[in-house]
Amino acid sequence: MIAVLAVAVFVVVYALIATEKVHRTAAALGGAGLLLLVHATDAEAAFFDEDSAIDWNVIFLLLGMMVIVGVLRMTGVFEYVAIWAAKRARGRPYRLMVMLLVITAGASALLDNVTTVLLIAPVTFLVCERLALPVAPYLIAEAIASNIGGTATLVGDPPNIIIASRAGLTFNDFLVHLAPLVVVLMAVFLAMCRWLFRRSFAYDPERAAAIMELNEKEAITDRRLLWQCLAVLGVVLAAFVLHPVLHYEPSVVALLGAGLLVAVTKVTTQEAIRDVEWPTLAFFMGLFVMVGALVHTGVIEKVARAAAEATEGRLELATMLMLWASAGLSAIIDNIPYVATMSPIVSELVQANGGGEWGVLWWALALGADLGGNATAIGASANVVILGIAERNGRRISFWEFTKYGLVITFVTILVCTPYLWLRYL
Repeated sequence: MIAVLAVAVFVVVYALIATEKVHRTAAALGGAGLLLLVHATDAEAAFFDEDSAIDWNVIFLLLGMMVIVGVLRMTGVFEYVAIWAAKRARGRPYRLMVMLLVITAGASALLDNVTTVLLIAPVTFLVCERLALPVAPYLIAEAIASNIGGTATLVGDPPNIIIASRAGLTFNDFLVHLAPLVVVLMAVFLAMCRWLFRRSFAYDPERAAAIMELNEKEAITDRRLLWQCLAVLGVVLAAFVLHPVLHYEPSVVALLGAGLLVAVTKVTTQEAIRDVEWPTLAFFMGLFVMVGALVHTGVIEKVARAAAEATEGRLELATMLMLWASAGLSAIIDNIPYVATMSPIVSELVQANGGGEWGVLWWALALGADLGGNATAIGASANVVILGIAERNGRRISFWEFTKYGLVITFVTILVCTPYLWLRYL
């Protein structure tokens, strides 16, 4: 009965978010409170349990990076990069989008996708303002590119870390098995952007000419602060990349970096936290509690086991079902608890069938979970962060404005993954 109630609350909250009858933060917190009230979850499970609690690593990673980005914004470096990018693209909108998306995907493979969009979004706002371009298509495309790029490596997306830990996979394993496919997916995605966002590529020769005459170096307003920020950011990014060696969680690194930046600069605490997206952080907390309730009541495990049992020992069917079902579920719920629940089941399937060729299920799970998050506005952390940044800057992106593009792109990218898995592994 409690499990049914948990599903009903989740569906209602999701409908409220999708229809935008209620602000997504209010809906998520209200749903979380209701599930706690009816004992679908409790304080222990919601705040401390490894499988069903709020993912504090995600929350504190966001908080730390938001502080760093907020201080970095004071130096004028984002305007510098915006002018530089616009000049390299010669003011051509599509060329500019390609440049920003390639940078986003590449950075997401080395960092994590949330950090990448936090850094690229301010640049996007400034360059679109300079060229009188609608910013929403660029932000939406960047969120999607970050999720695609993050699929390529062990550190690019949190579900990959979970999978690597459970399956005993290395950083190089992800590079060998997924990076070639991600290159193909990015090429397909860039071609789709030319069609999907075609109405947003209005070229303005006068604005382009004005951009070409600007000197980007003049945008820097505080060089001392800039060097301090870059030094701290460089250490933070290096620690992200060296996570498999140092074993410091990205959240710890981000918080230490934020604290160090405030300590060594003249920036006040009030200035440092001014740009923190508190509604976004609160939304994530509510969403984690709701999804955690589905985990706590066994709903997600039942769905996952039903999908696994439906394969009846047939590898081809198991692989395709794993890919498409993971994509569908990750579009609706957060992919971190889904992968955490599904990983033991995949491990059992692989071991029960002697390992070997059944290892393809790990790659099907990773692709489905990582790419499925692109389908909806709340399917991946990067998507939610982009929506929060856009709203804070006065350009609200609705649930369906994002999702109408995300669904198409997710379907096509998963479709491309299907023959890749079939031909390479089956």
